[in-house]
Amino acid sequence: MSAHVLAPEAHGGFKENLKGLKEYGMIIALVVIYAIFAFMSDFKNVSPMNVNNLIMQNSYVIVLALGMLLCCLTGNVDLSVGSVVAFSGAIAAIMVVDYQMAIPLAILAAIGIGLLVGVWQGFFISKLGVAPFIVTLANMLVFRGLALVVLNGQTKGPLPQEFTQIGAGYMPQFFTTIGGMKFELLALTAGVLLSALIVFMEIRSRRNKAKNGFEVPSLGASIFKVGVSIAIVNFFTVKLAMYMGLPLVLMIVAVLVAFYAFLTNRTVPGRQIYAVGGNRKAAALSGIKVNKVMFWIYVNMGILAGLAGVILTARNASATPKAGDMFEMDAIAACYIGGTAVPGGEGTVTGAVVGALIMGVLNNGMSLLGWSVDVQRVVKGLVLLAAVAIDLHFKSKKNG
Repeated sequence: MSAHVLAPEAHGGFKENLKGLKEYGMIIALVVIYAIFAFMSDFKNVSPMNVNNLIMQNSYVIVLALGMLLCCLTGNVDLSVGSVVAFSGAIAAIMVVDYQMAIPLAILAAIGIGLLVGVWQGFFISKLGVAPFIVTLANMLVFRGLALVVLNGQTKGPLPQEFTQIGAGYMPQFFTTIGGMKFELLALTAGVLLSALIVFMEIRSRRNKAKNGFEVPSLGASIFKVGVSIAIVNFFTVKLAMYMGLPLVLMIVAVLVAFYAFLTNRTVPGRQIYAVGGNRKAAALSGIKVNKVMFWIYVNMGILAGLAGVILTARNASATPKAGDMFEMDAIAACYIGGTAVPGGEGTVTGAVVGALIMGVLNNGMSLLGWSVDVQRVVKGLVLLAAVAIDLHFKSKKNG
């Protein structure tokens, strides 16, 4: 349950402020990594078009990370998501290209495939007691194979524009000129509204903590956190405003992030997931139906994998047997880089999203520099190892 508490623990003073800011280390790390790649790439990664691509290319990783977070909170992972992305995307593409079916029907079918996969996996995990690692490892092979079979080992496409809009389209655009430069108004407005929301949420959080007798973050830590958050939000929205406005897929991701933040922080099922991960036996003794929780976690993961399959297929305008390759590793890495505890019971939606952005910035930056895929995997592996090692180090010090 401690994952819900992001508040620093003291009032005033440099050491107290520094202590409080440790909670936001991953956000600072994201800024530092992005700045390093900016210098190394001659600031190519800060161009409006690249920022737009960074969001579009990593949206499905964020979608998968949200579902993977719930798996990780129970101390488990789902190794099959990349294969399910490929399989569900292939089904959608076949329905549209080969059978000329309506696009909404194809989208629902792909998400339905993900749901059925989740039910399939949840049955083995919750009813038969097979370890999630084994179940999802087996299904990683099964659904990758099925993707190859249904596509006959070939790429299926091109998909019509109505379908590709999901992964490559934009919200309605209203351009204006400011200081001789062209900006999209909806993106600018989103930045202003999100900035106001960040300030409001921080003020409300401080008041609630004080009202309920919890320690309130130092004012310096709060100002720093709010300032950095607003700077990051407006950096992205201004860059998007300078390009084509808000990508449609960003709106999908925003809705999902808001929903899962509410689910994990404000609902009984969310608290039950943390309880199962914190102490499975104690959770069962307290009346939580652990098997039921595990079942729905993997159903949820399947649905999100189906949705990610639709987004990726729309983005690429085609389905390929190799789609989603290593996506499971990016999603798992995003959760653990974002501070999710390896044994489970601790982790946040914000952390998973920041972790996914770090993975995205690494992928994007190394691609701009022309680093090979092999080197990219080495770097990402080292970053994941370092993040988990540092997290365990600080937790061991905290526990004495």
